[in-house]
Amino acid sequence: MGQGLSLSHRLTQSMVLSPQLQQSLALLQAPTLELKALVQQELQQNPVLEEVMGEEIEVRESGEGEGDDAPDSHDPTEPPADVNFDPATEKPEPADDFQAEFDKLVQVDQEWRDHFAQTNLPMRASAEDEEKRQFMFDSLVASTSLAEVLLEQVRESELPEEHRSVAELVIGNLDEYGYLKATIEEITGSTSVPGELIFQVLKVIQTFDPVGVGARDLRECLLLQFERVGETDSLAYRIVRDHMEALGKRRIPEISRGTGHPVEEVQQALLRIARLEPRPGRAFLAVTDQYVTPEVFVVRNGDDFAVSTANEHIPHLRISNVYKDLMSGGGNDAEVKNYIREKIRAGKFLIKSLHQRQATILSIGKEIVKRQSEFMDKGVAYLKPLTMVQVAEVVGVHETTISRGVSGKYMQTPQGIFEMKYFFTAGLQTASGTDVSNTSVKDMVAEIFKGENASKPLSDMEVMAMLKAKGIVIARRTVAKYRGELNILPSNLRKVY
Repeated sequence: MGQGLSLSHRLTQSMVLSPQLQQSLALLQAPTLELKALVQQELQQNPVLEEVMGEEIEVRESGEGEGDDAPDSHDPTEPPADVNFDPATEKPEPADDFQAEFDKLVQVDQEWRDHFAQTNLPMRASAEDEEKRQFMFDSLVASTSLAEVLLEQVRESELPEEHRSVAELVIGNLDEYGYLKATIEEITGSTSVPGELIFQVLKVIQTFDPVGVGARDLRECLLLQFERVGETDSLAYRIVRDHMEALGKRRIPEISRGTGHPVEEVQQALLRIARLEPRPGRAFLAVTDQYVTPEVFVVRNGDDFAVSTANEHIPHLRISNVYKDLMSGGGNDAEVKNYIREKIRAGKFLIKSLHQRQATILSIGKEIVKRQSEFMDKGVAYLKPLTMVQVAEVVGVHETTISRGVSGKYMQTPQGIFEMKYFFTAGLQTASGTDVSNTSVKDMVAEIFKGENASKPLSDMEVMAMLKAKGIVIARRTVAKYRGELNILPSNLRKVY
């Protein structure tokens, strides 16, 4: 039989998430900053939505508003009265015809444009104001990158003009720490520049500041720093040049035998090496402070804990009364009326999803606090094992919903700010039959290593025995795993001679 193409029909069943459900899940999973961006996008796409700002929010929450602006309930988990507006069942109210309403909107829009045009007219500033303004701009400090510093030194160097383009090429291949990660052969293969010329220019760049820039590995970086200060005859220089592998593993006796110097002198040389900068470009890295906005707040209330959500950071939306009036007015075009009806329905679903998001996160937070009350009182050592399935059964949702609800969210507790995922951890059983979380065990391991004798560091087997004495039975490889996660070196590399 010959090969060919053919069409066939097959009936299958599959689950497909509706766009509304996808939007609801995206809102639940998004942290506060991402949530604001999603809501702003919806505000731009849906004309019937408007954000309630400032004092209006306080009026709505206190129940002092009138008419459509007043909520029907004080329960923060329930949507406001605007959410319950149904254009299909709402009784028509006396209103002007459709064209008159739009004429009114155009007039209001033009009045606002005229108002902003008048208030934003350029004003003639005094000489003193201009001087202050210029001083402010002159005072702004822009961070300088490593590449900019090096290119400036290229312009001030004695490199021939025809070599400066090669210098720019080499600088462009430096990473953020100042290392040349691409080999000379790779640069030659991609640019057809002779390797001898690239190497010659690289040697010039290695004389620039910061010291050690342009190195191809850590060994060369440290050697460049010794050469700059004229310490090429020192023991520290010879250790870096000839015993780099042993240095990385802190094999001090091996270095001592290889150099012919006593252990004490080798240790002094290692202290000198430790004062060098292994990352020359570190000073030029952009400093980006990351701030965390907690979604759930836990405060002590007598003998119990009160849990609340950060509703003030969540956008407050409502359906514009103008479009409600347009829907209830007579003489509207059917196509326009259907368009507004769909936008109102989409807006209502968004508002409902926002309130449902807050209610879900609050329910998850309450259950976490209920199960981790000892942690809230006493700290990490009392963290209990907790799974998302356990919380899902109480909240009444699927465990994947719990996963989305805690993703990227933070909780402010009496013990500090923690990611909500931090409270979900597997556990193991002690000899007495009580459960203890893996996080608590890891904290115990960290405390044991912190109190060890530096000249006689503890092995993983010894730590395992110490934990067993406390009733916690784990394998040696588990201790090694926790030690690695804590960035603690093996015992042979921690030993101080």
